[in-house]
Amino acid sequence: MNKLITIILLIQLSVLAKAQYQTQSNEKGSGFYLNPIFAGDYADPSILRDGDNYYMVHSSFEYYPGLLVWHSKDLINWRPVAHALHKYVGSVYAPDLVKYKDKFYIYFPANGTNYVVTSDSIDGKWSEPIDLKIGNIDPGHITDEHGKRYLFFSNGGFVPLSDDGLSVTGNLKDSYKGWPIPKDWTIECFCLEGPKPIKRGEYYYLTVAQGGTAGPATGHMVISARSKSLFGPWENSPYNPIIRTTKPLEKWKSKGHGTPFEDAKGNWWMVFHAYEDGFYNKGRQTLLLPLEWTKDGWYKVPHGVDDSKPIKKPNLVADKTNFTLNDDFKGNKLKSQWEFFGELDAGRFQLSDSGLSIKGKGSQVANSAPLLCIPSGHSYTADVELSIEGKATGGLVLFYNNSAFSGILANNKNILANIRGWQFETEKNVINNRVFLRLKNMDNIVHMYYSTDGMKWNKIESSLDVSAIHHNVLSGFLSLRIGLCSIGEGKVTFKNFKFTPIN
Repeated sequence: MNKLITIILLIQLSVLAKAQYQTQSNEKGSGFYLNPIFAGDYADPSILRDGDNYYMVHSSFEYYPGLLVWHSKDLINWRPVAHALHKYVGSVYAPDLVKYKDKFYIYFPANGTNYVVTSDSIDGKWSEPIDLKIGNIDPGHITDEHGKRYLFFSNGGFVPLSDDGLSVTGNLKDSYKGWPIPKDWTIECFCLEGPKPIKRGEYYYLTVAQGGTAGPATGHMVISARSKSLFGPWENSPYNPIIRTTKPLEKWKSKGHGTPFEDAKGNWWMVFHAYEDGFYNKGRQTLLLPLEWTKDGWYKVPHGVDDSKPIKKPNLVADKTNFTLNDDFKGNKLKSQWEFFGELDAGRFQLSDSGLSIKGKGSQVANSAPLLCIPSGHSYTADVELSIEGKATGGLVLFYNNSAFSGILANNKNILANIRGWQFETEKNVINNRVFLRLKNMDNIVHMYYSTDGMKWNKIESSLDVSAIHHNVLSGFLSLRIGLCSIGEGKVTFKNFKFTPIN
């Protein structure tokens, strides 16, 4: 009996070792990829193929500059291109990136209306936002067989656009009513959202989200319908929901807001977003799944494909990215990962060989408009060097919104802890206008450190549990981001920001 048990244990260990090896090798380019393709807060993905180039943009909410456009050749490795929005217009949701003739457009809702920005080049200067003066959310652009342009909205209706795409030329027309969700399913709301219309063959296909974008993990879903006219009638897919979380133990929760698209080799894919089990505070992350077309003209996810397991990579041009959050703050402009919360005041900060200097603002973290970036991974350290001038207070924090944040700060002499808005001196008279600060996040448990030389680190007594800082608790659809704070009178100069993933 003991010999049999030993054999069984050896077999199990062999299987586990093989599984671990496969996962590691799939992550390192063995022909497979693992979701997500965007780790962190990259909600409501909108993708555009232009030849063999792929571009993507996401909701940018209260973070400015906003609407960061990304580029890839292989759909797996992405690098930032440019921000398309610099003027503050409110919280930006669910954009749609399109190309019409030789011009690029991004349609997006904010502040109770919808806007458009345009550019002749994807990486060029984008226009100021133009108010289309129409409500609703989640615009989805389509050009019909006659070359006429339209925008669909979250209620399933659509409006005609001018030929230049810069104004609405008619009233909203009702079109699609959605897929009837079974009454015994656990959802947040019916909530027809995120319409993405495409044309294939004789049919228009409308892909929408239903069930609510947060709330119960089984609520959000991807729904498909088709029609030979934009006016309908629409026929719902027999494969609905195309994508949905159905089991409590699934890694990815609240899966929805999908966009089907064809790659340069004629294969079909879908990008969509989802929350990660145990890490809702990272926001909704961007995932990629292959699609197949049935003989009767419907698309679906191939049988056996699992969004939490290795998936065969697209057969596209090999690509790489050197994108990193690390920043020495040298150069003449901020790197693309940095965005201010709630504003963009170009006169407030300056880059030089000495680092990034930010004038103090407000009296606390909440009203200081911190500079933020999106962390990836479950565990990491974030380090930065600060020099403090005048009566300013500098800080390294984890920031959700003006009511939810925590971190470690410093004035010219003292180290301060901020625990959910409760701020106090924790180490007195230990620095002289200069300090290194560190956050160490280990699966949502955060420890805080300071150093006077950048080599010997001193842990302060306070630690944090940040697992509950997310939309289902706080609303807002935001995420927990790393923030640099400059508070009060004076300024703070930041140097050598370093982000180190911990495996």
